[in-house]
Amino acid sequence: MKKIIFYSYLKCSTCRKAAKWLESKDFEFQLIDILKEPPLVNYLILVLDQYSDEKKKIFNTRGKAFKTLNLDIDSLSKEEIIQLLLSDGKLIKRPFLIYEGKKVILGFNEFEYAKQFI
Repeated sequence: MKKIIFYSYLKCSTCRKAAKWLESKDFEFQLIDILKEPPLVNYLILVLDQYSDEKKKIFNTRGKAFKTLNLDIDSLSKEEIIQLLLSDGKLIKRPFLIYEGKKVILGFNEFEYAKQFI
């Protein structure tokens, strides 16, 4: 069984859709509330490495928390981004999935999920 860690915000409809999709395909996953327990630092490093040219994709840019910060993400260091993401789970693009401990999948796109998991 492939290990999936699923960071989610319970009020997020996209997170619910992603969870429902995974359940419909009989995938087991560990569900973690991203507000109570943000992703581990090593997972944030992994996502920063994976999205090194597109750091903005790591952030929930449509959320109020992000908009109030008025950030220039490209000017931030890796360490500054990690501290920022750890400070508020609402800043992180969700759902935030860790797949097999080495791949991060952000957001929910049924085609992308199918490509990764099936």
